[in-house]
Amino acid sequence: MEPVVNDGAAEQIILRWDATASEDARVRMIFDGDRQEIDRYLQAVDQIQRSMDSTTLSDDGHQSTKVNNAIQIAMARLEDEFRNILITNSTPIETESVAESISSTRLTTRTNSSRSESPENDDCSNRGEDDAVSRDGSSSFPERSATFESCRSMTSIREQDLIPSESIADLRCIAERMFTAGYSRECVQVYGSVRKSVVDGSFKKLGVEKLSIGDIQRLEWDALNTKIGRWIRAAKICVRVLFASEKKLCKQIFEDLGTAADDACFMETVKGPAIQLFNFVEAISISRRSPEKLFKILDLHDSLLDLLPDIDDVFDSKPAESIKTQATEILSRLAEAARGMLSEFEGAVLREPSRVPVPGGTIHPLTRYVMNYISLISDYKQTLGELIVSKPTTGSRYSDDSTTPDMDFTDHEGQSPLALHLIWIIAILQFNLEGKSKHYKDNSLAHFFIMNNVHYIVQKIKGSSELREMIGDQYLRTLTRIFRQAATNHQRATWVGVLRCLRDEGLHTTKTFSSAGVSKSSLRERFKSFNAIFDEVHRTQSLWLIPDEQLREELRISILETLIPAYRSFLGRFRNHIESGRHPENYIKYSVEDLETAVLDLFEGYAASQHSRRRSQ
Repeated sequence: MEPVVNDGAAEQIILRWDATASEDARVRMIFDGDRQEIDRYLQAVDQIQRSMDSTTLSDDGHQSTKVNNAIQIAMARLEDEFRNILITNSTPIETESVAESISSTRLTTRTNSSRSESPENDDCSNRGEDDAVSRDGSSSFPERSATFESCRSMTSIREQDLIPSESIADLRCIAERMFTAGYSRECVQVYGSVRKSVVDGSFKKLGVEKLSIGDIQRLEWDALNTKIGRWIRAAKICVRVLFASEKKLCKQIFEDLGTAADDACFMETVKGPAIQLFNFVEAISISRRSPEKLFKILDLHDSLLDLLPDIDDVFDSKPAESIKTQATEILSRLAEAARGMLSEFEGAVLREPSRVPVPGGTIHPLTRYVMNYISLISDYKQTLGELIVSKPTTGSRYSDDSTTPDMDFTDHEGQSPLALHLIWIIAILQFNLEGKSKHYKDNSLAHFFIMNNVHYIVQKIKGSSELREMIGDQYLRTLTRIFRQAATNHQRATWVGVLRCLRDEGLHTTKTFSSAGVSKSSLRERFKSFNAIFDEVHRTQSLWLIPDEQLREELRISILETLIPAYRSFLGRFRNHIESGRHPENYIKYSVEDLETAVLDLFEGYAASQHSRRRSQ
């Protein structure tokens, strides 16, 4: 190929490719042709540029005008060529393969495997009763987050080659000449326009929608919940792959062409999409705080915290400072939102207003809700442990007219602020349950209700090593004493009257307590009283329910250990007096074995009681 040696030859080459003057130039692209043609055109541009640089005010005005016209035609042509190369190589990234690559990255997880379980998977609970109670009394379980597997990844940036190296070389050649000729702004605008559309295409494939902050805040929680999971996945790809690769491409084409030209092109391309990406989280961070959103807020916080070093790397230039600042501020707002939601939850537990007693004194839905929520909190203990730095504020801050339990946190020195918050939540739950127990007319059932619910709390704590470690054995022993005392109180309230019938007082006609001086009429009345009181206890407490099988058996055994020896002794002393008279079956209704069987019917609930009754008919 012969080099272009003079302005005239260079001008002819440039005019031949003037799209405004030639049909052939309109339909053909120089950089789609052979390499010789491309090089010849670039040499012509260089020659005209040299002539333009050497032209002075004293030179021929006609010649100067010709050079200027030629350079304008050349720049317009190069702009079209630049655009065409970019468009030809404007395929969005393959999101599926990228997502799989990122997911397979070796990771250090912030949570344990239990975080992927459902909150309904509750070994301590009675199936079918896992209703949840929200702060307004409606059914609303906190959703356990999907496994958040990508926190604290050990590798991050995954740059891709977005355009083939030959095309990058051509783009670089064009950019150099446009910058030299003073057409840098046009070059940057074309680049940003085309590449931004590619980024938008990648966003669409990733499911990142164009929503205003108002649109996001108006979404129903279920829809927003789904979008949060999609955002977490998309944000990793956007920052670590898409934005990082776009930055690499900008450097390959524009580095050293002007003052931070590559940074300017990069921001021209990704600033809008980056703001769109982070506006989603910003909208959530400033939306209404409600406890059921806490765990998704924490997922977003963890995801953004994990991305922050990569955001700093990708957006490390002066023009990109606003993006880094936005991400940092959003992270701070998410942290504040999480703290506020935990506080809201504490208040909601205290104020939960339901007054209708739970049938059978079983576990209250509020207890299930709160303990499952606390179990989820323990799954996020690393994140929340970093965010919660102050002890709970006790007192009447939750409402003007509510009272709160007294709690001295000096008994829990050495425990983290988060652990103290969990203990405080359990304390106000217990306080609320004590209030609910007063709605039972039967004092025995009130104690039974407390026993069931506090025992459930204890079992939930014991069932989670993380939760047990946070709560501590000292407070666990306190809770254990409470439910055992409630069980004792229940037995006393229930069986004192039954056992009183098995005493000798009032049965003797003389001051001696020999069997010869027994009043048969008093004895018959005593047996009838025992039968009536026991029948009533059996009728009512067969309908009461202890969901936990071990607790149910322990309470039955405790009752049997008190009742059976007393009944056996009473029956042994006085059976002959009844059996020697008429119709003894009217008075001695139960054998010892019958009594044991009847006690073993207790606390099964309505369905089991009905089955037992049908079996005995």
